[in-house]
Amino acid sequence: MSTVKLWGVLAQYENPATIYKACEQVRDAGYSEWDACAPFPVHGLDKAMGLKPSKLPWIVLACGLAGSSFGLFFESWAMGSLYPMVVGGKPLFSLPAFVPVWYEITVLSSCVTAFLANWILNGLPRPHHPAFASKAFERVTDDKFFIMVEATDPKFDLEKTKALLQSSGATLVEELEP
Repeated sequence: MSTVKLWGVLAQYENPATIYKACEQVRDAGYSEWDACAPFPVHGLDKAMGLKPSKLPWIVLACGLAGSSFGLFFESWAMGSLYPMVVGGKPLFSLPAFVPVWYEITVLSSCVTAFLANWILNGLPRPHHPAFASKAFERVTDDKFFIMVEATDPKFDLEKTKALLQSSGATLVEELEP
């Protein structure tokens, strides 16, 4: 007889309204290690889940400002001291001439930061997740909504968690193995 370790519980919902209410119920029940998955963004779902605001905008702002500062410094250093060249009587530090490249460096550093920080904060890439083994979870990219509660949650009790998810309007509740 083998003992299979449980990763958590997966619950399926039919529409955005039911998953929204279910997320509020799971949040109010005190669970902390859980997630909701939807085929499209559901307005207000982050508030229903009780999520804190993302750190991503602040990270992008900091790296965008750093990239902008570095870009302007590099342009002024290159034109002012490394390769001083007077063109048409203009000064060595001519801010209007630097603006297009300065702007593009700011945008580039912000975009690259947003992409990489988003991946890092979300733990991507993740080639395997226990939910991928569920046949029902395949519909998350089509028309179904899901809540996953991890067994590592301090409030997790298999029977109580299943009962909560079923009472919140789930059409299917199944156990997930690691």
